[in-house]
Amino acid sequence: MITEQDRQHLKRCVELAEAGLNAGDEPFGSVLVSADGKVLFEDHNHVSGGDGTRHPEFEIARWAAEHLTPEERQHATVYTSGEHCPMCAAAHAWVGLGRIVYASSSEQLAAWLSAMNVASPPVKTLPIQAVAPGVQAEGPVPDLAEQVHQLHRRRHGVA
Repeated sequence: MITEQDRQHLKRCVELAEAGLNAGDEPFGSVLVSADGKVLFEDHNHVSGGDGTRHPEFEIARWAAEHLTPEERQHATVYTSGEHCPMCAAAHAWVGLGRIVYASSSEQLAAWLSAMNVASPPVKTLPIQAVAPGVQAEGPVPDLAEQVHQLHRRRHGVA
């Protein structure tokens, strides 16, 4: 169940996604939160420089592996504007992070891109559980998903 605290962190993810878009990148943002509710790390996409692995969820996995114990990672939550791609879902599972909460789903993103006649990503769009079946994931959140949709529309010049 999505709580009010979850919604607040997801709103921050949408803000980070917009910051990424305003910086000329793709609109994705993510936040890592400890079991006691402390924001540990946040980031947005940095793929416009040519490195397609610079997703915020992947950066969170890298950061968590370096800075948190396995137990801290297990009890942390990753919030994100868009459901993890397969690469990020795999990194999340390999590092042993806990719950994922997302504003918009991979299925929604695929439909939005198709409706805008934008090429599909180079990696198949899959739900998190198809890649990392042991990871608890919750989302989407309809009103926040619509905000993410609008960011993608801006990204691709669709009014």
